[in-house]
Amino acid sequence: MALNTNINLRNKSIYQVFVRQHSKTGDFKGLLTDLDRIKNMGFDIVYLLPFHPIGKISRKGSIGSPYSIIDYYEIDENIGNLEDLILLKKEVNKRGMDLMMDIVFNHTSRDSYLVKHKPEWFYKNENGLFANRVGDWSDITDLDLNNLEVREYLIDVLKYWAKYVDGFRCDVAPLLPIDFWSDARVQVNKVNENILWLTESVELSFIKYIRDLGFDASSDSQMYDVFDVCYDYDIFKYMDNYLDGSMPLNRWLTKIIEQESIYPKNYVKLRSFENHDQARIASKAKNKNQLINLTAMQFFIKGMPMIYAGQEHQIKHRPDLFETDLIMWDEKNSIEDYIKTLNEIKKDLVFKDGIFNLEHENEAVFSYLKDHTFMLGIFNLENSKSIKVPLKDGLYLNLINNDMINIKNNLISDYLEPIIIKTEVINKI
Repeated sequence: MALNTNINLRNKSIYQVFVRQHSKTGDFKGLLTDLDRIKNMGFDIVYLLPFHPIGKISRKGSIGSPYSIIDYYEIDENIGNLEDLILLKKEVNKRGMDLMMDIVFNHTSRDSYLVKHKPEWFYKNENGLFANRVGDWSDITDLDLNNLEVREYLIDVLKYWAKYVDGFRCDVAPLLPIDFWSDARVQVNKVNENILWLTESVELSFIKYIRDLGFDASSDSQMYDVFDVCYDYDIFKYMDNYLDGSMPLNRWLTKIIEQESIYPKNYVKLRSFENHDQARIASKAKNKNQLINLTAMQFFIKGMPMIYAGQEHQIKHRPDLFETDLIMWDEKNSIEDYIKTLNEIKKDLVFKDGIFNLEHENEAVFSYLKDHTFMLGIFNLENSKSIKVPLKDGLYLNLINNDMINIKNNLISDYLEPIIIKTEVINKI
């Protein structure tokens, strides 16, 4: 393992916030009023989408994407100012949580400060025009990180914000040179050695697409040389394909376990079943029971779960990235207490360094084994009448809801809700 990542991160969880869509005021102050609720659900990290001013040239929608940034050193006046951010961090930390910000270095807006003052710092197409390597991102233009001055400038940006946040989520980080991120981490450590580094690693097909265009793109295995946590986009399509019926469940389940041998022993995967780029999991699930089981499974499988604000109310609509589109909070469909319980269970040390296994190739039955402890998770995604489990017959406590689960002939029958059982190894068969 090239990086000394703290595997305690496997016991932590992230709450993702799109600030302008989160509250009626759409700013840092509006988020401040929600911190107690977020903390009560048991989250450890609050992650903010970009909060910089948004470009106007080639803007998508009337408001524009927060990933089309004018100035890395500025805060959008509609969201707040530096004093507001400092106060937000103080209040987040006071509640025992960390504050993470989004870093977007692959590109800037087409009317950014750098486009105007350092046009030679940008990638140009064969006609010598500002351009981006990915066709759909028409509101941005790509930086050229082969230029050492660009790298120095961006590292200075990181060092600046490292004084005000506890972590960086780095947008499409595999598209930037891995040695840039390595240098950046060394330099940032001089300012704040406790920064958490999360990479938005990308889909395997996207890596191939970028490489086929003649550009570089790093795999997840390479990203673990620098970053603490990687997205799980390497297997995301398997979940999507299972949910849309185009692929059997076991393809997704086996891909989760394959990560155990592909990545470094201390790997930490972000378990994000929805986010600002992906449709809400509630819009993909076949029914409420499957959604509840998916949510429990998201917290159980090895890694660091991330909930996108609104997921805790089972909301189906994903906020528009280019318009004002406030989350329509729905208390009647709240599963906040349920997520709080899952976060509490996630703190068990078995999730940190227990041996993680898939117990049933055709059913979502996972386990952890550590010393004398056996932790079993059963997630009935298919509404099966009975599920075979590797436990001796008897009564077992479901940690999620305190139900007593009767196992007979090594089967759990007529039970649709998710189950997490913690028992002694002697009860394992």
